[in-house]
Amino acid sequence: MEKRILLSSPTMYGDEQKFIKEAFDTNWVAPLGKNVDELEHVVANYLGVKGALALSSGTAALHLAVKLAGVKAGDIVICSDMTFAATVNPVSYENGTQVFVDSERETWNMNPKALELALKKYGSKVKAVIVVNLYGTPAKLNEIKDLCDKYNVVLIEDAAESLSATYKGRQTGTFGKYNAISFNGNKIITTSGGGMLLSDDEEAIKKAKFWSTQSREPAPWYQHKELGYNYRMSNIVAGIGRGQMLHLDEHKKLKRNIYDRYKQGFEGLPITMNPYLQDSDPNFWLSCMLLDKEVVESGKVTPEIVRLKLEENNIESRPIWKPMHMQPLYAEHDYIIVDGDNVGEDIFARGLCLPSDVKMTVEEQNKVIEIIRGLF
Repeated sequence: MEKRILLSSPTMYGDEQKFIKEAFDTNWVAPLGKNVDELEHVVANYLGVKGALALSSGTAALHLAVKLAGVKAGDIVICSDMTFAATVNPVSYENGTQVFVDSERETWNMNPKALELALKKYGSKVKAVIVVNLYGTPAKLNEIKDLCDKYNVVLIEDAAESLSATYKGRQTGTFGKYNAISFNGNKIITTSGGGMLLSDDEEAIKKAKFWSTQSREPAPWYQHKELGYNYRMSNIVAGIGRGQMLHLDEHKKLKRNIYDRYKQGFEGLPITMNPYLQDSDPNFWLSCMLLDKEVVESGKVTPEIVRLKLEENNIESRPIWKPMHMQPLYAEHDYIIVDGDNVGEDIFARGLCLPSDVKMTVEEQNKVIEIIRGLF
């Protein structure tokens, strides 16, 4: 069978082994150690934030961000609707209530107009806003941050997918009071699993560090006054991250080339690529196609027809994130749209994530393009 063309998989170089070996040689294989400290330092420097906390997952980072924001039962957290469940589930961990807001068409991210409607509707009940940079494309972060400041709510930026992307020259993962990134296996760089909480509030990072190590008090015995979690990143995993950080910008460049080749390859077809603002520089984590409405409505070519055709040829693709308001778990939650235009549902119905693996050869990508062109 031909080699499978993957959506986005880890790419290792050997640098990772050097740091892992160092951990073994010094017997720092248990959680914490030099690799964890160094990874936090490298990422904080790269992004330009004061505080970074290496954790077991991006979800753990988001959970601690929600907890730092003071979310409790009865509080509203306004969330991007089109995202992965990990963005919004941590609100439930703290017994808050999610209100979802629709996307806008220029970036597929949170619509600032819908956000303002939600902020006005829920007033003082709103404790925080969680904005996502979908597929590595920055949202309208300045507008969203300005609204959070205006209504005095905490902004949490879910930059899980957008490490190295910039908005108006500023790194994503730095716009929120609290920010989260992910090093999951399919992200632009990986630690196999893991994530990081980022903030300029060093006291908050210190508090999150305390919670993430089971809220253990400084006593010779195990003393606990607060609920804690086992959320810290292991020193072995952090070694992988140190090696991967050396290749972050290289991966970003390769991902951009993939996006540009798709864009060029689909010229003349009723297909557009996932859009971005001219004053932003995405990391192009996943390249996504959007079929024209007429084509999908005719039934001749749909995202599912494309997905199954690629699968026939041992090529992995994936539907766009199913919006949260369409998920059975969150179907009862409020969902705010602007002017009756349900953008998220439309993108979900017409979009597909394409193979965006940095190891994919030009020939392999051309094969993907030819198969899709063949459907027309």
